[in-house]
Amino acid sequence: MLKGFRDFVLRGNVVDLAVGVVIGAAFGAVVTAFTKAFLDPLIKLITGGAKVGGAFSISGVVFDYGSFLTALITFVLTAAVVYFVVVVPMNAANERLKRSEKPPVAEPSNEEKLLAEIRDALKSR
Repeated sequence: MLKGFRDFVLRGNVVDLAVGVVIGAAFGAVVTAFTKAFLDPLIKLITGGAKVGGAFSISGVVFDYGSFLTALITFVLTAAVVYFVVVVPMNAANERLKRSEKPPVAEPSNEEKLLAEIRDALKSR
């Protein structure tokens, strides 16, 4: 049982996954800092400024649509960066590898050789 677990951990997928999680967490912190430093003030500036920017209230209930807009923009930015920094280069690399790996040319079988000889003999008549 422990040998199977060790093989699983050392196979490489777990290490790749761990690196992805760490990088993802660090990138999430960067995006969060960007949204708090730039997007929140920008939304507040556009929608009325100060503490109530990006919010309205009905019967004393506050609807904070500025926070939703910030989260939506954060999601779109994160998805765009992941797509353009990870997905596009990986697809290009995979395509390049597929083009460079040409399948080996198979030798004709004995039957194919015999059929080719018969064809050539019939053509020569």
